[in-house]
Amino acid sequence: MFRILDRYLSREFLRLFVVFVLGAPLLFIIGDLVDHLDRFIDQGKSARVVALNYLYQMPVFILWSFPIAALIATIFTVSNMTRHSEVAAAKAGGISFHRLTLPLVLLGALLTVAGLGLTELVPIATRARAQVMGEQPTQGARADFVYRTRSGDVYAIRRLDVEAGRIDGLNVEREGDEPHIPGVSIQAKRALYLRPQQRWRLEDGRLRMFPNRTSEQSWKYAALIPLQLRDAPEQLLAIPNSPDEMGYRELARYVDILRHSGGRPYRLMVQQAQKIAIPVATLIIVLFGAPLANASPRGGAAYGIGVSLGITILYMMLFKVSGGLANGGSIPPLLGAWFPNLLFLVAAAWLQVRVKT
Repeated sequence: MFRILDRYLSREFLRLFVVFVLGAPLLFIIGDLVDHLDRFIDQGKSARVVALNYLYQMPVFILWSFPIAALIATIFTVSNMTRHSEVAAAKAGGISFHRLTLPLVLLGALLTVAGLGLTELVPIATRARAQVMGEQPTQGARADFVYRTRSGDVYAIRRLDVEAGRIDGLNVEREGDEPHIPGVSIQAKRALYLRPQQRWRLEDGRLRMFPNRTSEQSWKYAALIPLQLRDAPEQLLAIPNSPDEMGYRELARYVDILRHSGGRPYRLMVQQAQKIAIPVATLIIVLFGAPLANASPRGGAAYGIGVSLGITILYMMLFKVSGGLANGGSIPPLLGAWFPNLLFLVAAAWLQVRVKT
């Protein structure tokens, strides 16, 4: 009995989920094509290039569609069973509503895992799309800035050329704990990055050490390769690929670099948290949608569409508002990314408790 119901419920849910998760990206593509068709024509993009552009965007379109498709599939599956008295028949047979909808919860968890996998595929596809469209950013230079490493070293850089791997005017300060650990100050007129060794070669400068607070030792050098200077030019530049082109770990490393440099990368911290929050929303939406659909036994297709549309609009509004507040630093980035999920999770718990089992 359980197996028959589980297969039936899973089949109905997956059938609707697949239809909507593949249909929604087509709507995204049509809308985007209408907006950018003139630009593609002006830039002389061929039909093949435009097709590849949208092919590489499919992972992100599908990822965005996961929560929406899960909501629609859950609403229609449960409301149809409720309207046709299948839920009442299951309860009469001793099967509670929570046990009946357990396959939906398990499918929601599996789809969440699939969504997390998609978040790692999206940056790869986005980089491929940028190459096809000729939108790869060029690494440039940065002048007159200060960079702080994870270990606490401070770099004062007059000019950094990333492509050449060269610094003109470098001052490195390492705070010591005299007399146990001496302070260090290194000045260099220029520095060249040795990529095979992942080291900087400092030229024409002076090294000063402070064994204690009252004495100083100083050496002039023609060339020096300090072991502690390991950060690559790209890290010092702190202008990486778009966040959409970075995976969760890569974006986390970049956020950490910016924070150690004295920056406040709230927007990037929100985007990093959203890479987990959006896939998890699929499971939360299933937990929320199942008891909600069961609450209106007379609801038909119009009810399912209306409820799904209303919830989607509400979720997107919360997503934008909380994300915007977090981007500006008004609320913590983690809360800004997860607030819609937390709100819907509380509502789902309330509905699950109140549902007649």
